[in-house]
Amino acid sequence: MDGLEAIFRWIHIFVGILWIGHLYYFNFVNGQMAAKLDAAAKKQVVPELMPRALFWFRWGAAWTWVTGVLLLLLVYYHGGQALNAEATWGTGPIVMIAVTFLGVFVYDALWSSDLKSNLRGAVVVSFLLLAVVVYLYVSYGDFTYRSTLIHTGTLFGSAMAFNVWYRIWPAQQRIIRAVKNGKAPDAADPALAGLRSKHNTYMSLPLFWAMIGQHTTYFAGGNLGLTAGTYWIGWLAIIALGWHIIWQCYKRAAKLEGF
Repeated sequence: MDGLEAIFRWIHIFVGILWIGHLYYFNFVNGQMAAKLDAAAKKQVVPELMPRALFWFRWGAAWTWVTGVLLLLLVYYHGGQALNAEATWGTGPIVMIAVTFLGVFVYDALWSSDLKSNLRGAVVVSFLLLAVVVYLYVSYGDFTYRSTLIHTGTLFGSAMAFNVWYRIWPAQQRIIRAVKNGKAPDAADPALAGLRSKHNTYMSLPLFWAMIGQHTTYFAGGNLGLTAGTYWIGWLAIIALGWHIIWQCYKRAAKLEGF
């Protein structure tokens, strides 16, 4: 099993870099550059650039998710690292695993509702729902520290992959066709693709922390006033910090100029 784990990790890191590299390119570079292109330039550039970039973007997302789930099954479920030593596979862990994989539909419904027009309200509701889930990972699911992080990461990763395949890619296909035909895209398509792509950038940084959980056990309790029962508060603080860092990246990207 160690050999399989090594192979899955190797592939997972490669396709993850492929995916997230394109995600950051789209949001921190291409978005600002494309906004300065006139209609003629867009008609020439977009149909050539975007299909190529979106190919690696969407398949990187798919294979990152698949290999991530394989590692979850292999390391945490088969490898016995999911639950605390005294815990058993009862209703709690099963329910929280279901929440991990089905939570994407709650996220999608929330950000497809009228609440999305109230950005601050939608962000607050999203964070509160996330806080409840993280707390339940610890108190109801009886997950270990690393398992709590990796299931939160799986929750984020599933939402991100869903966004790519079911929200961003379909919208981008319609945008590319419109631009290629010399027409203005439906305003709803750039708005949808842009919003969900932006969400993915915000989820990516906490996801990275979740992936390196074995190296962050300083925050698992016993330090900074955190205990084995309250480390989830520190985890939420790290998520919030990650969101703030991404927000600062957007601010900086908006100020950068070409030659």
